[in-house]
Amino acid sequence: MFLAVLILAVLVLAAFGHSQWQAHRIATRFPNSGELVDVGGFRMNSVHIRPSGTADLPAVVFIHGAGGNLRDQLHAFLPALDGRAEMLFVDRPGHGYSERGGPANARPDGQADAIVRLMDKRGISRAIIVGHSFGAAIAASLALHHPERTEGVVLLAPATHPWPGGVDWHITFATLPFVGWFFANTAVIPLGLGRIDRVTQTIFWPNPRPTDYIANTAPHLVLRPATFLNNAVDVANLHAYVTQMSPRYAEISAPTVIITGDQDGIVLADIHSRGLAASIKGSELLWISNLGHKPDYVVTDLVVAAIEKISGKPRDLQEVARRAEARLTNNSAITEIAYTPVRPSEPI
Repeated sequence: MFLAVLILAVLVLAAFGHSQWQAHRIATRFPNSGELVDVGGFRMNSVHIRPSGTADLPAVVFIHGAGGNLRDQLHAFLPALDGRAEMLFVDRPGHGYSERGGPANARPDGQADAIVRLMDKRGISRAIIVGHSFGAAIAASLALHHPERTEGVVLLAPATHPWPGGVDWHITFATLPFVGWFFANTAVIPLGLGRIDRVTQTIFWPNPRPTDYIANTAPHLVLRPATFLNNAVDVANLHAYVTQMSPRYAEISAPTVIITGDQDGIVLADIHSRGLAASIKGSELLWISNLGHKPDYVVTDLVVAAIEKISGKPRDLQEVARRAEARLTNNSAITEIAYTPVRPSEPI
């Protein structure tokens, strides 16, 4: 019995040590590309880009989804908007290289408050807020609680309303007392490294994932134990939060554009996107056939047009959406990918 316990202890210590070593390797491979700024007791990481000339658009703040980091939105939008607007790409509290901060940051409204404080530190008084998936819940919270800071909101494949079912097993497992910590510190990295390719293809499905996506967006960062646990808490808390807050979306007065795909296998567009469009007076819903969960990458031109329209430029978004839809169909963008679908009950 003693020998068995000793062997088990050695195996656990070995797994823990290997996980820490792998976490260090991930951080070395994908070092911080932003700047940490104190926002009141903890530091948030961001990339702040100012145009060298005269900008023709208002400032834009980009908020990534669950499991992500600022590189995801940076890689999607920097080429399209460089020189046109002041841009702030944010690692949400506890993600990427941002510190977690206090318990308020386990909810979208707490994270929205933290982003507003970061905007203060960066000298951004008002901005168009672009949120993808889980980040859309934060963008909606920012528009609801900080209307004076919100020029408008662009919500991409949003996760903003109560959905049927629960969350994926690893989220539930990770939030269990002690067991979750043990799981995150021993098993997550070796399991996750083998699934990154398949999971990222699943997130894009039915559209092809860009070949350079993994190298440029560092999805590995969420596998680090503390980040993985923060992400699990965020997702586990989301259903209760949106149940409480979604009835208040009608109070949002900022110009709002919602972009969603009819093939989104991650969130249920009929619930979230149509729900937002019904709640927010004057909002514009762009429903794209053959589009999955990544409009930020697949129809970037449409997102930019939405930003332009909110800024006051004349843009027929429905026509831009029709062209994007035709492009997806004509280019045969729906591809057959061998994958295990991520459940719609797991917002990303």
